[in-house]
Amino acid sequence: MRAALTVEKRVAIALWKFATRDCYRSVGNQFGVDKSTGGTAVIQVAKAITNLLLARVATLGNVQVIVDGFAAMGFPNCGEAIDGTHIPILAPDHLANQYVNRKRYFLMVLQALVDHKGRFIDINVGWPGKVHDARLFRNSGLFEQLQEGTYFPDQKITVGDVELPIVILGDPAYPLLPWLMKPYTGSLDSSKERLNYRLSKCRMVVECVFGRLKARWRCLLTRLDLSTTNIPIVIAACCVLLNICESKGEKFVVGWEVEANCLASDFEQPDTRAIRRAQVGALRIREALKTSFMTGQATV
Repeated sequence: MRAALTVEKRVAIALWKFATRDCYRSVGNQFGVDKSTGGTAVIQVAKAITNLLLARVATLGNVQVIVDGFAAMGFPNCGEAIDGTHIPILAPDHLANQYVNRKRYFLMVLQALVDHKGRFIDINVGWPGKVHDARLFRNSGLFEQLQEGTYFPDQKITVGDVELPIVILGDPAYPLLPWLMKPYTGSLDSSKERLNYRLSKCRMVVECVFGRLKARWRCLLTRLDLSTTNIPIVIAACCVLLNICESKGEKFVVGWEVEANCLASDFEQPDTRAIRRAQVGALRIREALKTSFMTGQATV
């Protein structure tokens, strides 16, 4: 019988697959193995990365360092930013209509929380494309921890006449909650525009990290030729690898992202679907932040 592939060769095959848009046949030809052997190696490596490294690499670090980082960017007492991105896939064998988005391609959603440096802190992947971002978030264990106040330390600051807990920042697709701030929509005056600017400036880190993720691991730019069971594993492995690259200071060429954006033009991300739900306490907090940004009283 043929000797088993070495660990080094399996890792090399997986990294090549992650970093290119090559099909399995092309990957196999590159390394002198057949299509099925290459596919098996990719999934073995992806499972090993997610099982052994995900909980160690994508985790909440020093909260105060993160809060200080976002404060330097303009938003006080912020712990993370949240957003989602759509990963194109081949048409699934079952319930394919649940995976089609408004841009008419099949996809899975990757939702992530990132820190001020653009590192993944928490990821949620595997939901079909028709699921709204807010529903995906509400059905996560992370939402329960944030709602119960057990995820972040009980660290509040006073803004105007309200207490501001450590918050996360989201786009209009998310509900407005005391611990989740999102921008104003509709008719905006100068004070609302200023809050939106500060919030968007900090929330931009999560959009940037999605760009860097797909620029480094270009298998996410095209329809992943995997089963719906294995796709979340590969996406999660790519997120782990991005964190490792960023923490090790691996070279990133700006041109990669420009090229990746061109390659991704066939799979345009859909516009955010805004929701209106908001808690009264959250409205008071956002109003206090808006006033403090206008008067210069917010600690940033």
